[in-house]
Order: sequence, then C-alpha cells, then structure tokens
Amino acid sequence: MPDQILIVPMEAVLIEQVLINLFDNVSAHATGATGIWLHIREEPGRVRLSVEDDGCGMPEPRQSRILGAALSMISSHCPDCILLDLGLPDMDGREIIENVRRWTKTPIVVISARSMEEDKADALDMGADDYITKPFGVVELLARIRAALRHTRTTSERSDVALRGVYRVGELEINYQKYRVCVGGQDVHLTPNEFRIVALLGKHAGRVMTYKAMLQELWGPTAGMDIKILRVHMASIRRKIEPNPNEPHYIFTEVGIGYRMAEDFAEN
Repeated sequence: MPDQILIVPMEAVLIEQVLINLFDNVSAHATGATGIWLHIREEPGRVRLSVEDDGCGMPEPRQSRILGAALSMISSHCPDCILLDLGLPDMDGREIIENVRRWTKTPIVVISARSMEEDKADALDMGADDYITKPFGVVELLARIRAALRHTRTTSERSDVALRGVYRVGELEINYQKYRVCVGGQDVHLTPNEFRIVALLGKHAGRVMTYKAMLQELWGPTAGMDIKILRVHMASIRRKIEPNPNEPHYIFTEVGIGYRMAEDFAEN
C-alpha cells in the first residue's frame, strides 16, 4: 500500500458504509474459498484501513468480451454510421476505432464527455470522422451525422456522386441521400442489402469490385469468401433494374473476379 494517501475525515456511519462496499466488491470478484483480511493500523490522530485477499485476484477483464461484442455487432450489421461513446464500461472506446479502421471506412462520430483537446486529437488521429462533446442537442448530432455520411461519398471517384449524392447511367439513378434506386423515374424498391450493393458499385462505376472487397465492405471482416450471398442478391437486383436480366446493361459480372457498374450506358 502506498505510504502517501489522501486522508479524508469521515463520520462513523460513512466508515461503516465504506467497509461494506469494500467487502461486497472483494467477495464479488474473489473465488469461493478466498480468505479476506481487513488490516487496521492506528496512527497518531488517524486510523489506516486496508483490505486484501489470498485469491487469484480479479477475473479476466470484460474488456475483450465487450470489444468482441461491439466489433461483432458492427461487422454483422455494417451500419452506415457509427456513434461511439469513448466512456464504455471496462474499456476505452478508442480501441473500437482502431479495430474498425482495419477493415472499413464507415464514418465514426464520437460522442464523449471528454472535452480536452488531446482527447479529441487522439480520437480523430485514430480514425474518427467527428467528435462531439456532451451535452449536445439532437439537431447538432443529426447535422454531424449527415456531414459524416456526405464525407463518405467524397471518396467516390465520381464527382456527381461526391457533390450531389446521385449517380446516373442510362435510365438508372442511384440516390445516395434518399436511399433509392430508380429506373426510368420509377422506384424499383430494392431491399436494404440490395441497395448497399448497388450503391457500392455506383461509387466505383467503371471499375471491377472483387468479391472479397465487396463481402468485406458489406458484411465485415468475418464474411469469408462465400459469394453465394452476392449471387442471390445480384439475381434479384437484375430482375428489378435490368430490361433483360440475362443481358445486363448496368451491372456486369467479371467471371471469377467480381462485379462492375456501367460507367457509360453504351458499353456492353
């Protein structure tokens, strides 16, 4: 026990409550056969208390379990935007930023009570897209989320997508702001996963997106290489957007490699 400790005058009832809390905490984390000792040492003008046990100590921190659960949720749901509170129980939220940035560019907006400039700089340098301190208003939060989503479009090689949030080729229109795909002005009613596939290909129109890159971007690092899910979704997408699904005009298959969105309606 350190020699220099903070001495705070306390009433007897408070000392009793402190002792109860100490024993509750130790008994909650110690093994069943663990002995617990309360050491009391009287010193001039004060009494020093310490508690110890002969068990193996605290169990393995929940940090790894919380981190695993958070990353599993992100990879399985693949959200469009992540709101992250740095003050997570038993761990620092910055570890989530570090792990997520290994496999996706999904925007991360940090919400935190930490207002120090160093905390903000650390989170942003690790890969967060924005940082908002508590307390904050809902209007501001929604505005920052919209800004973060707009920034993800600027990574597109298409200026029309980056600036206006819309990609057009032929009669096909992908509206990234309204989450809609229209053909000839009519909404084709894609499912959420179908829209994400089409939206991803639209951001990289003219380029081949490999199966691996698409699976990782859409379903996270644990998606593996089972491309059946892509083929099933693509068959449904083509029935909705192509005049003739067997002779596609908009999304082409590069056999054994991946898919490519048409950059010019005249290509075949």
